[in-house]
Amino acid sequence: MTGTTEKRTILFIGDSITDGNRGRTDDPNHILGHGYVFQIAGRLGLELGAGAPHVVNRGISGDRASDLYARWNEDVISVRPDVLSILVGVNDAFHLIHGDARGASDRYKRSYTHLLEETREILPETRIVLLEPFLLPVGALVEKWPLWEAKLEQYRHTVRELAECYACTFVPLQQLLDDARGKAPAEHWLWDGIHPTAAGHELIARQWMDVVSPS
Repeated sequence: MTGTTEKRTILFIGDSITDGNRGRTDDPNHILGHGYVFQIAGRLGLELGAGAPHVVNRGISGDRASDLYARWNEDVISVRPDVLSILVGVNDAFHLIHGDARGASDRYKRSYTHLLEETREILPETRIVLLEPFLLPVGALVEKWPLWEAKLEQYRHTVRELAECYACTFVPLQQLLDDARGKAPAEHWLWDGIHPTAAGHELIARQWMDVVSPS
């Protein structure tokens, strides 16, 4: 993303990883949360100054792909972002693996497809960025790790496939986190195997910037 006098908008949406405990007011100290969205916004603000894009965070803790779709008009279409960044999947897997009624059927691919179809139809000029869902074997995940690993690998394949089908930018993250374990244990990056630490969020932010910013 290059500097410009026109104020562009980048919208991030997803679950708790994107939410980052963001504020629900206009307080600029808290509105972006404390995760990778905040770190990306900070870097863009520093590098581009007055030409930095307006960054919006619409992540909601606990959301699945179908929950995103339920609020798509209000949280995405009405904002009309120039760049839309999506990260979702772990809650879809959680409800399936734990037998929750919210996971009675796997709607991940169907719901994700609806999101992209509708966005391409209504906002054809919006650049869409899809972040690869990720996990590491930490804490409570270890007990059912083969199930978690299989389901997330399926979702990773789905996101890669959808990115190609709908001409989206794909941001790989799983291999990045796997490789990072050579520098520090898994919990150094994802404290419970799902949610990033400060270091984990920085890893995601740098990868997003490396993949998305050049164009």
